[in-house]
Amino acid sequence: MESPELEKAKIFILVEIIEYVPNSVLIKTIIKKTTGNVSAVSFDTGEALAVKISPFDTFIQIIEGKAEIIIDDKTTILKTGEAIIIPAHSKNTIIANERFKMLSTVIKSGYEDLI
Repeated sequence: MESPELEKAKIFILVEIIEYVPNSVLIKTIIKKTTGNVSAVSFDTGEALAVKISPFDTFIQIIEGKAEIIIDDKTTILKTGEAIIIPAHSKNTIIANERFKMLSTVIKSGYEDLI
């Protein structure tokens, strides 16, 4: 059985661990824990994630290309090397007007005082 995470203590080039798949959004888990996860994601041109609201902050960094990020109806264009934090409880979507790759980090701890 293949591990859902990348091998630990081994060097990798982030932009090379995930490829583009025609007409798809591909997600590769880097680290997955109960306290959060880190994933590399590739989007082919014209693809998008459904509008969602997460109970946690999500850190997005573009590692190749350019992405359209919509947070609470405000559109931001991010280019390679740029990043944004999608606040918890915000309506958001990610759109590929051209193909791109990103790093997505969700931190699930630190919200215990809010419950």
